[in-house]
Amino acid sequence: MEAVSNLSLKSFKRTKIVATIGPSTDSYEAILGLIQAGANGLRLNFSHGTHEERTRQIGWIRHASGVVGKPVAIIQDLQGPKIRLGDFEGVVNVRKGQALSLKYQADYAQTGHLPTQYDLSSKVKRGERIYLYDGKVQATVTTVREGIVYVKIENDGILIKRKGINLPDTDFGGDIITKKDKADIVYGSTQDIDYVSLSFIQTVDDIVKLRKMLTNLGSTAKVIAKIETRAAVENIDSIVREGDAVMIARGDLAVETPPESVPIVQRQIIALGIRYAKPTIVATQMLLSMTELPEPTRAEVSDVATAVLVGADCVMLSDETANGKYPIEAVAMMKRVICYTEDHAPLGVVFPEHTDHSRQTAISKAIISLADTIQARAIVAETKSGATALQIASQRSKIPLIAVTNDTRTAQQLAIVYDVKTYVRPIDLHAASKLTDWLLKQHVLGKGDMVVTASGQHPGVVGTTDTIKVRVLE
Repeated sequence: MEAVSNLSLKSFKRTKIVATIGPSTDSYEAILGLIQAGANGLRLNFSHGTHEERTRQIGWIRHASGVVGKPVAIIQDLQGPKIRLGDFEGVVNVRKGQALSLKYQADYAQTGHLPTQYDLSSKVKRGERIYLYDGKVQATVTTVREGIVYVKIENDGILIKRKGINLPDTDFGGDIITKKDKADIVYGSTQDIDYVSLSFIQTVDDIVKLRKMLTNLGSTAKVIAKIETRAAVENIDSIVREGDAVMIARGDLAVETPPESVPIVQRQIIALGIRYAKPTIVATQMLLSMTELPEPTRAEVSDVATAVLVGADCVMLSDETANGKYPIEAVAMMKRVICYTEDHAPLGVVFPEHTDHSRQTAISKAIISLADTIQARAIVAETKSGATALQIASQRSKIPLIAVTNDTRTAQQLAIVYDVKTYVRPIDLHAASKLTDWLLKQHVLGKGDMVVTASGQHPGVVGTTDTIKVRVLE
């Protein structure tokens, strides 16, 4: 996989980039450009597109990954119960205090009920809030009767067909995996997918249900918990512990929770991700102006830099690369901001103490301590499942972390983990040492460099890392 590997360790960014594939990047050349510009993960948004399009894109991603010479994670982002208004003609003006009615698939011209693409009457209750047009129009449920939801409008505004609806007070009762999601999960299980991102999570049970489905389908994909509801924020500790990774989806989150709370929630989630060794992805509007313009705003640059400073594993681009005019430039700009911030950050990441006392955590701390003491050039860790690399990465050391695994899936999943540069090699009792020799020949490492290697007596077996060595390269 290492077609282009003779790069200095200084050229590797630690915070990773996820880019979204869409109409602007629906070609092999565009996907290759994204990866070359610095993308480590590519997100396929299953709210749009067909399975045939996705199969073609997955093939392009894997080919481009091999050409560039680095593992790339493919993320299947499920639509979830994304609730929208249905189709109706023109614009509907609404006034504060006005009564309005909503009904599943109604004909607005004939009935006067605004159509919805989801049957709200089976979920919402009197007194709950409904945010229409992605929060631009706020309403309160007054009555639910015979499949019709009656609301009182709380502010002046307009409504347009197919715009999003948010239900910050509504409990979906574990019913967030839709019929479309199930079909997409079955499809994804037959494809080369590394992560499945579950939208509108409310509790741990949602993750457990998805993981059971993936296991039954024989999928090795990991689960990303997408945080975009008030319920998810209230259950955040247990959700981060149960998920394999976390995406902070700030768009819907800023509608379902007070927008001023989102920066604090973002920091809390990143801190929990570090504590539990779970990768965190900061998403939505990071360089939004680059959808139309070749340069970001200063506030957007600061937003990306802040995510880096507080220890996020990944920063993500959505519309910027899916529909934008400058998709490759957006990734390149994000990489520039990351690298500058990492090179000039005045402070290291401050993270909470790990609360578990497992052997794996103890070994990871010992590796970091030893590497810091001898000022090692790099840490080289053998890993089968990726757990060792995850634990070491969660310490947020400034010493570059190189992982070696015989499992291509593990290498691809580690692509979105902070600071991890992964190489795929056959099972070997001396895999770490052989890799460091190869990196020396490629001028990634130099003569006289000290490296700390972590390995096990049973290579290829999960959870057997038990040996730490110091090597001086000659």
